[in-house]
Parts: sequence; C-alpha cells; structure tokens
Amino acid sequence: MATDIHTLEQRYFDSCRRHDVLPNPAILSGFFKADVRKSQNEPCTLEIILEYLKDIDFQPLLEVCMQIGATEIEAVDVRSGTSCMLTGEFALSLMHAIDQKLRVVDLHDSSFGKDFIRNISQRGLMCEVLNLRSSRFRKLNMIGEFKRIHTLNLDYSTSLTSFKEDCFSCMPNLICLSMCETRVGNLWTTIAALSKLPSLAELRFQNWLCCDDTGNSSGSSDQDDKTDFSQLTICSSFGAYGNVVINPDSQILVEDSSDDSEVDFSSQHREYDYLELLSNLVPQLDGEIDLWNEVSFDAFSNQNEEESSAGVLARCTADVSLKYISCHASPICFEKHYRDYMIASLPKLKFLDNLPIRKVDRERATITYSQYFEHLPYGRKHKESVVSILQQREIKASQTRGKTSRHKTSYPSGMSQYFYTRSLCAAKVGSSAWPCLHTLTVSGNHMGDENRSFRPRQFEYHPSISCLMVFGTLDGEIVVVNHENENIVSYIPSFGAMNSVLGLCWLKKYPSKLIAGSDNGSLKLYDIRHMPPSIRGMHYGAGTVTFDEFDQLTSVHVNSTDELFLASGYSKNIALYDINSGRRLQVFADMHKEHINVVKFSNHSPSIFATSSFDQDVKLWDLRQKPIQPCYTASSSKGNVMVCFSPDDHYLLVSAVDNEVRQLLAVDGRVHLNFGITATGSSQNYTRSYYLNGRDYIVSGSCDEHVVRICCAQTGRRLRDISLEGKGSGTSMFVQSLRGDPFRDFNMSILAAYTRPSSKSEIVKVNLLASTDHCDKECSHGQHSRPSRSMGG
Repeated sequence: MATDIHTLEQRYFDSCRRHDVLPNPAILSGFFKADVRKSQNEPCTLEIILEYLKDIDFQPLLEVCMQIGATEIEAVDVRSGTSCMLTGEFALSLMHAIDQKLRVVDLHDSSFGKDFIRNISQRGLMCEVLNLRSSRFRKLNMIGEFKRIHTLNLDYSTSLTSFKEDCFSCMPNLICLSMCETRVGNLWTTIAALSKLPSLAELRFQNWLCCDDTGNSSGSSDQDDKTDFSQLTICSSFGAYGNVVINPDSQILVEDSSDDSEVDFSSQHREYDYLELLSNLVPQLDGEIDLWNEVSFDAFSNQNEEESSAGVLARCTADVSLKYISCHASPICFEKHYRDYMIASLPKLKFLDNLPIRKVDRERATITYSQYFEHLPYGRKHKESVVSILQQREIKASQTRGKTSRHKTSYPSGMSQYFYTRSLCAAKVGSSAWPCLHTLTVSGNHMGDENRSFRPRQFEYHPSISCLMVFGTLDGEIVVVNHENENIVSYIPSFGAMNSVLGLCWLKKYPSKLIAGSDNGSLKLYDIRHMPPSIRGMHYGAGTVTFDEFDQLTSVHVNSTDELFLASGYSKNIALYDINSGRRLQVFADMHKEHINVVKFSNHSPSIFATSSFDQDVKLWDLRQKPIQPCYTASSSKGNVMVCFSPDDHYLLVSAVDNEVRQLLAVDGRVHLNFGITATGSSQNYTRSYYLNGRDYIVSGSCDEHVVRICCAQTGRRLRDISLEGKGSGTSMFVQSLRGDPFRDFNMSILAAYTRPSSKSEIVKVNLLASTDHCDKECSHGQHSRPSRSMGG
C-alpha cells in the first residue's frame, strides 16, 4: 500500500531531527498543498521550490525524495527562480532521487551556472517537461537520458546558435519544442537536428500573436483546410499541449561569459525586415499588403518594450484587417521561405510558431521548397549510397569494355560524362548538414620561430598545382603554403613600411610566378623558386620584378596569356602593365564615377576585362578597342564589391553591398539570375561571391555575417548554408573573403575574421563531402582576429 502524505511528512520531521536541522517552511507548505489537492480529488502533486532551500536542507529532503516512488504522490514539480542558494550538485541529486515521478523541471540556468546545465545535458532527467529558459548553451548537445520528456523550452537562450547532430536523439517522445529569442539561424543544421525527433508536433522559434477575438487556434490542422487567418487567436502557450506557459516577463538578457558559449552577437546589430516575417506567415497575400497604410513599426521602435521584436499590421483582404505580432523571433525566422522550408522538411509537424499547419500549407510548402531549395546537389531527387553508385559505374564500364576506339564513349540515357561524379557528390553532401571545417594552421614553426603567426588578408588557390595556395597578410608578408600538409613552401617578408597585401594573382603559363600588390601601391612579380620558406639565406631581388606603384591598390589580375595585368584601387582609374618588360603601359582614367574595387580579365580572351565600382556599375571592356567606351554597362542597386567571370566566360558573377548577388550574361550584360539573398540593412555589409565546381554553384559571404551561402548557378536554388562559429566567450566570426577549390568539388576556403579588436584572421578550409566527425578533433578556429573593412576581392 502506498505511503500517504502525512506519513511522508512525518518521515521528513524525523530526518530533520536526525540531522539536527529545522524543517523548511517551503517544504512543509508543499506537503500541505499536495494534501489539499488530494482532498479535492485533484492530482496529488508535490511542488519543490529550490530558491527557498539552502544546502543545510538538502540531506533531510533527499531522504524523503528517495521514498516518493512508494507514496501516493503522483508527480513532483521542481522549480527555481533567478537566484538560488542551494548548490547545483544538490539540486541535481534531488531531481535524480525523485526519478519516475519527476514531472516538471522549471529552471533558470543563471541560478546554478554552466556546470549544472552541462551535467543535465550529459546525464539526462526523467522529467516530462523541462524548462531551461535563459540557458547558456552555445551548441546544444543533449546526450543524456530524456526518454520521458515531451516538452522542452529553451526560450531566451541568447547564446544558443546551433545544434550537435545527435542532440535530440535521446528524446524519442518529445512533442513540443520552443526556442524563441535564441540565435539559431541555419535552416539546414536545424532541420538535420530536429529530424531526429519522431514525435515532434509543435515547434516554435517565435510567438505569432493574432489580436483578433473571433476564434481559436486549436483543432485538427489537416481537417480544417479552410481556416481563415482572421479566425486565429494565438496565446503564449503551446496550442495542443498546454504544459508550458511562457512568461515574457521572465526574459533575461545577459552577456554570456561562460566557456561553453563560444558565440556572442551582442555587438552585432542587424536590421531585420519584419515584413519578411509576415510574408513567411501568409505568402499567398504577397502583393495585397498596403505597406504604408497597414504596417505599424511603433511596436518595435522602443527597444525596451516587451513587444519590441516586431509589430506588423496587415490588411489581408478588402474586408478583413488583422494585427499579427511576432514576439521574440529568432534569426531563423527571418530567412526567406522559413515557414515553408520547415513545413516541407518536418512532415509530422502540426503547429509552427503557434499557427496550425493545414493541408493547403503543406501543399504550398512543397511547391516553395522545390522552387527555392535544392535538397541534393545537381537537383537529384533521391539520395543514393556511394556503394550503389560505384556498382552502377562498374556495370556500365564492363558493358563498354572491349569496344573498339572507333566508338565514342557512351553514357546511360540522359547521363553526361559527369554523371557518376555528381552522383557521388550528391550522396556525400547530403549525408551531413555539418561539413568538415578545418583551420589552415601555418605558423613560424616552419621557419624556426615558434611565436610567429600570420594575419591573412587575401589568398588565392594555385590554378594548376592542386596543393598550393598563396596568402598575403595585413603585415605585408606573402606566404606560399602547401595547404594539404600545411607546410610553408615560400616566404616573402614585408620590406619597408607595414602594408596589407590586397592583390594576388598567379601566372598560368609560369606556375612559379605570381603578382602581388599592397595597399601602399607596391606592385611586384615574384618567382617562388627563388624564395625559400625562411628568411635565412634570402637574397631580396632574386626572381623579383618591381612595377610602377598604383596608389591605394585593391585588386590585380593577369590576363589569360600571362602578358598583361591590370591594377585597380581607391580611384576611378585602372593601370595596364606589361609583365615581360616590367613597364606600365597605360593608365585608363575616369572609367567609373567612383572607385573601382575589383578588375578581372576573362579566363580565355586576353583582351576582355570587367570592372566593378561603388558607383553601382559593372562594365565590360575590350583592350582592342582602346577602352574609352565600355562594351556595355550593367547596374546594381548598390555599390559593387566584386565581379568575376565563370570558368567558361559565359557569365559574370556580380556581388554588390548587402547580399545583392546576380549572374549576368557575359555577352551583353543581361541579368541571367538574381539569387535573392536576404539583405541585412547594413551599408557596410560587403558581399563577395565566387564560383564552385566550375560554374555549377556559387558561394557567397559578407563581412557582417557569419554565414556562407551555396546556390545553384543555373536555378538559384539554395543548397546549403555554412555557419562559422568562433570559440571562446563573446567571439563571432564573419566572412572576409572566400574561394572555391578549383580541383576539388564542394571544397572551398574562407578567410574568416572575428569581431574582437585584439585580432587575427584565419583561413578555414571547408569540405562539404566530409562531415565534422571526420575532421581532426584538435583542429579549431578559435583564434581572435579583426574584421577588415578594407576593399579588395
């Protein structure tokens, strides 16, 4: 027979006497309230408030908790406030002692610190509802036992940016998950983690509130396909499982200082487009919203008010006017097509951000997903195993073996010569949302100086030797490195005044030679055969050609025949140089109305080149016509940061400030594709884009963001976003520059910078064909570096 409450209470008194401790009034109050509930035929629940306990109360209460399993108490709820005097280790012991009857655990991480939360994530809890509001997770990694949990609340965890791949594998019964006002922003890693939750029905990254009093959000999402948004009233709790009520007043915004929190965006302010939230909510209403008369920004004009995150008033039809308020939205909510992406990727989900998912929503999400996202590379519909692809290739090879050379190589119907390579890439890229990121580790150890490190500012892969890369530093050094084994091949120190190397370009016909230009105007040709990997024994001038200076240089580029190169900078002019003679041939003046940030020769024609300027124009020129008038001019809506030709010269890839990335037809400058990347609202968000896998994909990144975006160069569909994450308290990484590896499909390198002013940048190698698990565990990109606002490619 189960022990009654009075007997359990008496045992508590006895335990207090044995330990010479006065009974705690809060514990006695809990027993009394449980007894009252029992007398009223309500569930007999015991509530333990941790903030009223001290360490001296621990031992008597622990002995009672260990006996609760055999009592008439049906469930125990454990709660804590923002301040608690009880040691975190004692609090955990109490919760583990309660075991199967633990129902709700409502905690604030700030009460106990990072070790307490780490222990919970590693050991697990037997509770059904877990509230970890304002916790200090940076990357969520719940690996303990959480088999009974059905509701998890991580709201206001303002350090949370991402997830470990298997962080939810231990929660097979999780139904409700809330992550409002976190810093989660990557759609791909988020879905990869959430897909491990087979029972997930309700998900929230924001609170969509509809201030109309005519209806309710509950009910079957699939049966009520005709639900009008005017009939929704969304409250601040989970729609169908009202176990967790989020109190906005409980929001705690503190600057994180724990070692676990490796990212802190407190210094980064992004002007989010709150109309994007509304279009995500009701995309079918695009074009029917009177932006000026029906959108109110008053709700978020004051950053100290509770509803400051968003306030949107939209007229949905001529007869219905609604006020939608998005409270505490996470960055992921501002991604284009966020709602459709989540619905299409989580087919079992019933509620998203408090709104029911209807059948019509699923149908629209499927269409949107196929239009704007690429599930697998090269538009492949279904994932295949690497083994099956290799078997297909072997079978095909055996069928064609023995044929005479007169027969052309044949491929299966509809297959190109790249079919199997692309199939293998699709299988590998689709295997993990967490690609392998590895910092290129090059230090003075290779030169006998253990304390020496470099601050890269620009880099280029070698065009014909797959293992070589050159980078120039903020200190004027040039370092040629074998990026496969990370050994220095050649080192060229800075001579004279300190300066940043902004222009680098290898020669194609002479693979040991390269052109380097610095922001102080210095222009030199180096032959790395004469440049040893250390300063010792170096004879400056051997294998070096010095050209006339080009003031405030930002870019250099060599033509396809290695005869000429161009230089541009903080001026409206460009200069043409002859490589063989070492002479400056001509300066072309006033080619743009503002400075020319980048100049690029085409890859195949030695006389065709393009210029991109902050006057918003990109121009194509031909040296054979004495570039007085351009072949054509194409304009962007903002200043242009980058331009480059596709490897086959069919296209020009143009990158303007704040994620305006377009692909033009090189022949006449017509827009072939606009990639539609979301703007941040920052005029300093310099965007750079390059080709990947030949001209198949593009990679794009910006200096105010920690994301690299990969898009199909033919359809514009987004394949994947790569998030850069710094290590250490308060560090955030941003994209300074990036390049696709010309020899390895779905490989690239990113010049990453940190927000910390103390600073060093670093080159991060990315391999989308390998997962994080295959990376060297000791390799990290946690050094501090400084984002440069200077121009250049």
